[in-house]
Amino acid sequence: MSHVENELKSQPECWARAAGEAAGHGDVLPVAGERVAVVGCGTSWFMAQALAVLREQAGQGETDAFAASEFPHGRAYDRVVALTRSGTTTEVLELLGRLNGRTRTVAITADPRTPVMEAADDVVVLDYADERSVVQTRFATTALTLLRAHLGLHGDAVVADARTALAEPLPEGLVDCTQFTFLGRGWSVGLANEAGLKMREASLAWTEAYPAMEYRHGPISVTTAGTATWMLGEAPEGLAQQVRDTGALWVGGKLDPLAELVRAQRLAVAVAAARGLDPDQPRHLTRSVILTTP
Repeated sequence: MSHVENELKSQPECWARAAGEAAGHGDVLPVAGERVAVVGCGTSWFMAQALAVLREQAGQGETDAFAASEFPHGRAYDRVVALTRSGTTTEVLELLGRLNGRTRTVAITADPRTPVMEAADDVVVLDYADERSVVQTRFATTALTLLRAHLGLHGDAVVADARTALAEPLPEGLVDCTQFTFLGRGWSVGLANEAGLKMREASLAWTEAYPAMEYRHGPISVTTAGTATWMLGEAPEGLAQQVRDTGALWVGGKLDPLAELVRAQRLAVAVAAARGLDPDQPRHLTRSVILTTP
């Protein structure tokens, strides 16, 4: 079993633990009314997108999400939340350094032995969700679960759905598809982006991701037999039939969107296996992007 497959299977236990710990981190996580930015790179950026929508929908305050390299330094925030599994990513550390003394920062990381421990004002360590794999699975979803629980948006049903996502077989014919599109609405747009990234990283698959209502504004033109279109969350009315009419395989999201992401992670591993690829050795990737100064 690959590292990534072993790690993605541990997510229900990690989520339950993170939800139970959320209240203990309430003194460093954003409070209602604060203007917050959430930053990260790669997978962490997509988790930031999901969190930003969840927090605003919960009435907690204006919340933006940025790739760490694209943070708008001309804007004022009460707190910046940085998601970084490794604690060593160059763009995140540089941003935290620039914000030092200007804006309160909190980092959520998996490794307490890394530079982010000194770079951020506050740190939450989820070391039990750390990973050996390059391809992120459980750390990202565990960090988001912690933050969902902090917002009061996590329940036992989410963990139950994750167990279902691991136990049920993938839809018939899905692994044989040659192109994959993931769709989301609201907070699940970020999850759709992440599902697409998992497919590209682990299986080198042609994969796209869009807000569901945008799919009919052009992207559906490349949908045909051999395409799988996967909805994370509730689909817009009529979209499923429009996709089926193209000859594509429609996969409706029946679980909590975060649990649907677990199903997508499984698909990435399954497609990698079908193509003779090792998901623990993604092409051109390393576990953390650490840039050297010329």
